[in-house]
Amino acid sequence: MPGNTFGKLFRVTTWGESHGPAVGAVIDGCPPGISLAPEDVQHDLDRRRPGGRFASPRKEPDRVEILSGVFEGRTTGTPISLMVRNHDVRSRDYNELAKTYRPGHADRTFEQKYGFRDWRGGGRSSARETVGRVAAGAVARRFLEGEGVRVRGYTLALGSVACDRGAMDLDRADENPFFCPDPKAAQAMEELVAQVRSEGDSLGGVVEVVAWGLPPGLGEPVFDKLDARLGAALFSIGAVKGVEIGSGFQAARKRGSENNDPVTREGYASNHAGGVLGGLSSGMELVVRVAVKPIPSISKEQATVDRDGTPRTIRIGGRHDVSAVPRIVPVCEAMVLLTLADFMLFPYPYRLKHR
Repeated sequence: MPGNTFGKLFRVTTWGESHGPAVGAVIDGCPPGISLAPEDVQHDLDRRRPGGRFASPRKEPDRVEILSGVFEGRTTGTPISLMVRNHDVRSRDYNELAKTYRPGHADRTFEQKYGFRDWRGGGRSSARETVGRVAAGAVARRFLEGEGVRVRGYTLALGSVACDRGAMDLDRADENPFFCPDPKAAQAMEELVAQVRSEGDSLGGVVEVVAWGLPPGLGEPVFDKLDARLGAALFSIGAVKGVEIGSGFQAARKRGSENNDPVTREGYASNHAGGVLGGLSSGMELVVRVAVKPIPSISKEQATVDRDGTPRTIRIGGRHDVSAVPRIVPVCEAMVLLTLADFMLFPYPYRLKHR
């Protein structure tokens, strides 16, 4: 079954390839009457796009075009088509990789599945595909804002540099190119990226996404639990290798008396559960973290084979990030936004009763 569509009621299909003419998304199920302008989408795309001192030098303006589903500045309830044209495409950078598999990439698995592959930057397996997710996530954000829900992502760690939670100020996260809420850690990240880039290597990291204002009860037991759907959404991002909610793996080292959240009249006295209990939102802040692997495209020599199975060594050229972090931050936000928007459209009796 094709896997290019996400969601059940707020449905998003992304399309396009890294070195094709354009990438984008089609949203079906967005409610009518939501205020939406290109600049609402552009803000999130600008946070994701390449360029700058710490990202791929590929120069893409990533200007969004809203082709349908919006009239006089409001959504109509019909499919919303979003398109971003590719401009700075240099497929020749990949000519030597047409018959050679890049370590850490999906080259070999795509060819094993389909019998051939688009070797120009990875085609659909390229991070370029996430442009459509971010554009669609921006539309979901506008819908959720009307419901009183806010979603924010930021860099928690880059390589060996981690934020000091006591020094974090989310209002300052956009003041540095790493979307890091700890200014001191952001400076250390800058120095680390410069060092690793000079060595021809790459870095992984950790991104945290928080949602505020969620009503209790979002989620559907048993197989459509909120945390299960969030996990699937975030794991669908190519560079993500781990997802945790609340205490996550820390909970495995705690006792129940330490990890349980005491129940009060107002809600809960703590939030080790990360805003999800029994697969349903608890009304507390939703807290999700993702582990992001190092970018596999590095200029260090690596061992591989070609399509004939002949051993080769390669150094990957082209234009690449040192780390998927921070550009992956708005992508993680987008997948959380899309998941929440989808669940908010489910016909919850308690929501109808309290409106």
